[in-house]
Amino acid sequence: MFFQFRRLRFRFVVLLTLALVACEKKSRTANADLDDFGNPIRIGVAPQRIVSLNPATTEILFTIGAGRRVIGRTEYDMWPDSARLVPAYGGGISVNVEAVLGAHPDLVLLYASQDNRSAADRLRAAGINTLALKVDHIADFRRTTALLGAILHDSARAKTVIDSVDHTLDSVRLATKGKTRPKVFWHIWDSPLITIGSGSFMDELVNIAGATNVYADINGPSGPISLEDVARRDPDFILAGPIGARQIEGDPRWRIVRAAREKRILVVDTLLVARPAVRLGEAAVSLARLLHPNSAR
Repeated sequence: MFFQFRRLRFRFVVLLTLALVACEKKSRTANADLDDFGNPIRIGVAPQRIVSLNPATTEILFTIGAGRRVIGRTEYDMWPDSARLVPAYGGGISVNVEAVLGAHPDLVLLYASQDNRSAADRLRAAGINTLALKVDHIADFRRTTALLGAILHDSARAKTVIDSVDHTLDSVRLATKGKTRPKVFWHIWDSPLITIGSGSFMDELVNIAGATNVYADINGPSGPISLEDVARRDPDFILAGPIGARQIEGDPRWRIVRAAREKRILVVDTLLVARPAVRLGEAAVSLARLLHPNSAR
């Protein structure tokens, strides 16, 4: 997700199916264009005061040149550095509606978690244009970026960002094409033990980087598993953040997993690989370099 791993429910990316509308001078709604809570998407006058309570949308906004319009973010929005200067309004889940209203936004972007449905309803009832999106796949990043470009009346720049990310992803696919695909286990959380399933962009990144997720049979973005089952699936490598890697190395129970015994733990940059946004290409490059150090560029 959204997305240091301290808030696992904040899983970054969209089930949205959009037909983007052209920019117009007067605000309008189209019943066919709905957010992930089923509410109409409004595209009209470009917003000037945006509260973005999703790290993915925050990164997109700054990259397409709308960073100066962002007046609120989550405490997990760490990139780019200038985003850290924006006031934080909690973790992006169970939103403090009163605090957000006090910022007087003309657009609020939420992660479409059920925990945020009430907040979205209250913000809309207060007359605030509110957009709730899930961002769980790379395709959702593309749709979200295109949508924000349309809302901001800068579709050309949004398309440039999408094309740049896609170019890098394609380059990584090419660099690892034909290479042996190691099996990997992605450690997300330790208690309970949680990993990534095929419903996550992180599983897509593993595939692009030339490896296979041993838990691709989990249909959702993530799921709880047992240490014994990890050992049975016998991954060649373990992917983990710095904290997770230390936990695995220091816990003798992990010795039942061959990759842990053999210290085949690859430490990932969680701020890079856990965001389904404009650095997806960089994330794929970083994973490919870990998994295929002699092949990835």
